[in-house]
Amino acid sequence: MTTLSQIDPVALRTLAVAVQLGTFEAAAKELRVTPSAISQRIKALEKRVGRVLVHRVKPLEATEAGHVLVRLALQTEALEREAVAELVAEEDAEDGPWPAVPIAVNADAMYSWFTDALVEASARRRVTFEIFRDDQTRTTERLRRGEVMAAVTSDPHPVPGCAVHRLGTMRYRALARPDWMERWMPEGPTAAAFERAPMIAFDRDDTLQHAFMRKVTRRHLTPPTTFLPSVHTFDAAVRRGMGWGMVVESHAREEVASGELVELVPGRHMDVPLYWQRWKLASPVMADLTAAVVDAAEEWLAV
Repeated sequence: MTTLSQIDPVALRTLAVAVQLGTFEAAAKELRVTPSAISQRIKALEKRVGRVLVHRVKPLEATEAGHVLVRLALQTEALEREAVAELVAEEDAEDGPWPAVPIAVNADAMYSWFTDALVEASARRRVTFEIFRDDQTRTTERLRRGEVMAAVTSDPHPVPGCAVHRLGTMRYRALARPDWMERWMPEGPTAAAFERAPMIAFDRDDTLQHAFMRKVTRRHLTPPTTFLPSVHTFDAAVRRGMGWGMVVESHAREEVASGELVELVPGRHMDVPLYWQRWKLASPVMADLTAAVVDAAEEWLAV
């Protein structure tokens, strides 16, 4: 049986770079070798583990086994960077390496509370972040593929090799302007009114509005929809009467209290539970980041 000590670290990194960049040619340029050398290293790794690791299409796609080894390569690189950072003497700290942490986060969390966690984590340690914005129902896919080290997700089931921490719940309310309601839903939020009234969605992965309509009407409806992939623009469009949308409760408390915005169905809301999934690494950086994320979430989310 193949052990981890038998896996060539150079081949492991080659696989990760090839999958990340999408082609042998791009990986060859990054690693300063020939495309043939990239292919040979990956073939040798496949022979060693006895599995096909990549689908040789453009862009390259890792197989399930490939994703496991890509994740291993990135975890190894992360631990190496942290180890080097710890070995740097205090007088050379300014010139030492900065560990980089890629994270997948949904837009509403990023806009409201997640930045607080990043600021706190960066105040504790020298670290940089790369944020991948994705719907909370899809962020674990990036974690599973080894693209990120941690994710804010609505999925409580741990990705292999990851730990899960419950963060709390983001509450959304279906809101619109009063004059919009008078025009588009004069008889209330009936199925017929929902079907014809203009709706705002974040992007095509945003299914929250449709889930709310099904909850209220028990029907699958397809209203005219405008896609606005920015939290600020989304909220502004609802406030200015462009359509109705599911707005994070904390983003619109003042407008609801003043009557500037009203609920389509008073008292009805959608709760989205959020979890923090991260690699199981004995990593001080990840430990500090996790503590900062949990603390920031407790201040913002209903537990």
